[in-house]
Amino acid sequence: MFLSDSLLDSIHQRADHYDRSNEFPELDYQALKEAGYYKAFVPKEFGGHGLTLQEIAQEQTRLAKAAPGTALGINMHQIIVGLGRHLVAHGQAAGQQILKDAAEGHLLAFGISEPSNDRVLFGSICQAQPQSDGGYLFYGDKVFLSMIKACSRFVTFATDSSQEQAQSVFAYAHKQDNQLEIHENWDTLGMRATQSHSVTLKGLQVRPEQILAKLAPGPSLEPTVFGIFAYFEILLAATYLGIGQRALELGLETVKNRYSVSNQTTYDQDKNIRWRLAEAAIQLDAIPPQLNHFCQALDQGQPYDLSWLPRLSALKNRSVEASKIAVEEVIRACGGQAYFSQNELSRLYRDVLAGLFQPSDQESLHEAWASMLLGPIKS
Repeated sequence: MFLSDSLLDSIHQRADHYDRSNEFPELDYQALKEAGYYKAFVPKEFGGHGLTLQEIAQEQTRLAKAAPGTALGINMHQIIVGLGRHLVAHGQAAGQQILKDAAEGHLLAFGISEPSNDRVLFGSICQAQPQSDGGYLFYGDKVFLSMIKACSRFVTFATDSSQEQAQSVFAYAHKQDNQLEIHENWDTLGMRATQSHSVTLKGLQVRPEQILAKLAPGPSLEPTVFGIFAYFEILLAATYLGIGQRALELGLETVKNRYSVSNQTTYDQDKNIRWRLAEAAIQLDAIPPQLNHFCQALDQGQPYDLSWLPRLSALKNRSVEASKIAVEEVIRACGGQAYFSQNELSRLYRDVLAGLFQPSDQESLHEAWASMLLGPIKS
């Protein structure tokens, strides 16, 4: 284990405050940075601690059990580090700067999502304006940009429409306050500590050496696109798994102390309550083997093909749905006390719902699998 139990306990103690106050968990990030978590996933040769994907996924699950909002935010940093690792492993020097920056203590963010753009990673509605030096200026709106006020670097993309064939331009950009506008609109049902504000890019400068890839929009095995997709889905699955596991822990603890007047015993002896907790555990039990399978495959450099995209989407969706079901079953088992906002289960329920909105959603997941099985719909 990389993160100590005492560190996770202190983060857990602050989670309720940051959720209620709807503020960024600065103390959590300071503690994580001091513990070396910013560079935990960075290979040792680049100045990091060299955790594998499987190991960082396990740490994300543990962190999510302590504070889902903090875990989901720093998860975006680990996704970008994963992208850097993937680029280096595939001979792309651009990934080296990502790894060096993470090792030096920079907080990295994920700036892909856009308002009402269901293509997500496969085509941007922002504009990339080419410059004479080979760089670009990016213009347009981004949403759900976790940690944007605290980060110093972020990965983003936009569309260069200057040529006959439009291209997606991916970049590892430095945050320049005069080149973007942060809209402090993050007042949400759950995952409030992520502070995932919307952002308008107002001529964000991308220098030639910051360009990660230029390619036709759409699904691809190109290292930048696949790297973002794979590490995003895997580490999201790991993070949401932690929410379900924490709910189950709370449920087991609660029913052993909740007394039934009718049965004259505690609820852990009630067969219906036992069924609910067993159902929560059954749902969660299926996730770690699938998660470990993909982690090990990427850690070992196993070959992959386009079928991995819907399969990775399925992993993320299964984890979110399993954790959502687990939280619901535990809440039912624990009774009315779970309905009060001061109860941790109430917060876990709100937090787990964020996974429904993060890509890939169920609609795109099923469309991708149907196309893989049956081919595209005939026009």
